[in-house]
Amino acid sequence: MEQAKVAQPGPYLIEVEAGKTYYWCACGQSQKQPFCDGSHKGTKFTPLAYTADGPGRAAFCGCKRSGGRPMCDGSHKAL
Repeated sequence: MEQAKVAQPGPYLIEVEAGKTYYWCACGQSQKQPFCDGSHKGTKFTPLAYTADGPGRAAFCGCKRSGGRPMCDGSHKAL
Protein backbone atom coordinates (compact mmCIF):
# COMPACT_ATOMS: atom_id res chain seq x y z
CA MET A 1 0.00 0.00 0.00
CA GLU A 2 1.34 3.38 -1.01
CA GLN A 3 1.79 5.70 1.96
CA ALA A 4 2.09 9.48 1.89
CA LYS A 5 5.48 11.07 2.50
CA VAL A 6 5.84 12.85 5.84
CA ALA A 7 6.28 16.46 4.79
CA GLN A 8 6.86 17.75 8.33
CA PRO A 9 6.60 15.98 11.71
CA GLY A 10 4.12 18.53 13.03
CA PRO A 11 1.35 20.88 11.92
CA TYR A 12 1.57 23.83 9.55
CA LEU A 13 0.00 26.84 11.26
CA ILE A 14 -1.61 28.88 8.48
CA GLU A 15 -3.65 32.08 8.59
CA VAL A 16 -6.85 31.36 6.65
CA GLU A 17 -9.53 33.62 5.20
CA ALA A 18 -13.23 33.06 5.85
CA GLY A 19 -14.97 31.33 2.94
CA LYS A 20 -11.74 30.63 1.05
CA THR A 21 -11.10 27.06 -0.13
CA TYR A 22 -7.65 25.57 0.35
CA TYR A 23 -6.41 22.33 -1.24
CA TRP A 24 -4.37 20.31 1.24
CA CYS A 25 -1.60 18.09 -0.12
CA ALA A 26 -2.38 14.46 0.74
CA CYS A 27 0.71 12.88 -0.86
CA GLY A 28 3.43 14.81 0.97
CA GLN A 29 5.31 15.56 -2.28
CA SER A 30 4.18 19.17 -2.85
CA GLN A 31 6.82 21.89 -2.77
CA LYS A 32 4.10 24.29 -1.51
CA GLN A 33 3.25 22.47 1.74
CA PRO A 34 0.75 22.10 3.21
CA PHE A 35 -1.03 22.85 -0.05
CA CYS A 36 -1.19 20.94 -3.32
CA ASP A 37 1.01 21.83 -6.29
CA GLY A 38 -0.01 18.85 -8.47
CA SER A 39 2.87 16.58 -7.41
CA HIS A 40 0.39 13.77 -6.70
CA LYS A 41 -0.20 13.16 -10.43
CA GLY A 42 0.44 9.52 -11.22
CA THR A 43 -0.26 8.40 -7.63
CA LYS A 44 -3.40 7.26 -5.81
CA PHE A 45 -3.48 10.52 -3.84
CA THR A 46 -5.74 13.51 -4.45
CA PRO A 47 -5.80 16.83 -2.61
CA LEU A 48 -8.45 17.47 0.00
CA ALA A 49 -10.51 20.67 -0.16
CA TYR A 50 -10.93 22.67 3.05
CA THR A 51 -13.11 25.78 3.24
CA ALA A 52 -12.46 28.02 6.22
CA ASP A 53 -15.52 28.82 8.35
CA GLY A 54 -13.95 32.01 9.61
CA PRO A 55 -10.70 33.92 9.61
CA GLY A 56 -7.87 32.85 11.87
CA ARG A 57 -5.13 30.29 12.27
CA ALA A 58 -5.61 26.69 11.17
CA ALA A 59 -3.32 23.74 11.97
CA PHE A 60 -2.97 21.70 8.77
CA CYS A 61 -1.50 18.20 9.13
CA GLY A 62 2.14 17.95 8.07
CA CYS A 63 2.74 14.24 8.75
CA LYS A 64 -0.13 13.15 6.46
CA ARG A 65 -1.30 10.60 9.06
CA SER A 66 -4.07 12.60 10.79
CA GLY A 67 -7.44 10.96 11.34
CA GLY A 68 -8.98 14.44 11.04
CA ARG A 69 -7.52 15.32 7.65
CA PRO A 70 -6.69 17.93 6.58
CA MET A 71 -6.35 19.25 10.13
CA CYS A 72 -3.74 18.05 12.62
CA ASP A 73 -5.00 15.67 15.30
CA GLY A 74 -1.64 15.00 16.96
CA SER A 75 -0.88 11.81 15.01
CA HIS A 76 2.65 13.10 14.39
CA LYS A 77 3.46 12.34 18.04
CA ALA A 78 3.42 8.61 17.18
CA LEU A 79 5.99 8.90 14.35
